[in-house]
Amino acid sequence: MEFTAQEIANLVGGTIEGDPGVKVNRLAKIEEGAPGALSFLANPKYLPYIYTTLSSIVLVQNDFVADQTLQCTLIRLDDPYTAVAKILEIYNKAPQTKTVISSLSSIAKSAKIGENVYIGDFTVLCDSVTIGDNVRIHPNCFIGENVKIGSNTTVYPGVIIYYDSLIGCNCTIHGGSVIGADGFGFAPQSDNNYKKVAQIGNVIIEDNVEIGANTTIDRATLGSTIIRKGVKLDNLIQVAHNVEIGENTVIAAQSGIAGSSKIGKNCMIGGQVAISGHLSIADDVKIGGKAGIAHSITKPGSVLLGAPAIEIGRFRRVIAIFNNLDKLYYRISDLEKTVKQLQVEKEQK
Repeated sequence: MEFTAQEIANLVGGTIEGDPGVKVNRLAKIEEGAPGALSFLANPKYLPYIYTTLSSIVLVQNDFVADQTLQCTLIRLDDPYTAVAKILEIYNKAPQTKTVISSLSSIAKSAKIGENVYIGDFTVLCDSVTIGDNVRIHPNCFIGENVKIGSNTTVYPGVIIYYDSLIGCNCTIHGGSVIGADGFGFAPQSDNNYKKVAQIGNVIIEDNVEIGANTTIDRATLGSTIIRKGVKLDNLIQVAHNVEIGENTVIAAQSGIAGSSKIGKNCMIGGQVAISGHLSIADDVKIGGKAGIAHSITKPGSVLLGAPAIEIGRFRRVIAIFNNLDKLYYRISDLEKTVKQLQVEKEQK
């Protein structure tokens, strides 16, 4: 794809400084720029590169002031990073225009398929599956009985979606993810064995959700495991049975949420966070990476760190003490020696 500076400025609402007719046909990091490339400057760390980059066009913030001569055309914006996200989305979708259903796929006669759908090789659609318009299901996927997938959703290779799962519109499910496998439910028995508890619920994923590669979302024991609209899940996340994740919450890689916990709206959860079962987390909560959540968080907007997690202000005070433990140890040792010496001297008098 090839765009002029003027076309890009019109697309992202920017102001051109330089040649509006200069053309680009690829994107590149500003430090790796080349003629015909589009780059962006959003982090001050990369400011020196704008004077040496070979990129033809660079997106910058409105308040950028050059103190050296520039060789590139600038497009000024309030938020270059968001503008790049929009351009990347268009660029990414460009090659994904196939609307063919592979003859090597297996599609049940009762399945209903919308318009402009792509289904790749060796993908299986079981009985009573419903696929919306403009859906893309890549090769080697399995879509179980009664699954519904909304319009404009993309399912990447190797995804398994168990029966009765409901997937909304404009979702993205990356490769290797498993949606709707059994929750981890086993009842202890008197002989130290475990009896499996049937998991007869389902998974509901609402609109505009993105699920990273190899993430697993278990079906509910009863009712539904629910991922609300706008949620973004990174790779390698485990969501257990009957969990509910509120709107627009984002969770980084390798985090795990135990059964029946409820996470509020607009939360931000770092990588490798562990959340125990049957807890509630309020809206707008932020949890730092590797934190361990063992109790409900009832105050909206809380920021927590550590394992077990505590409020960020207290965590910083604790860490400050921890970082000085060796000095405190030697001070206490010196004090003990002094006290002991004073006791000896007192007894000698």
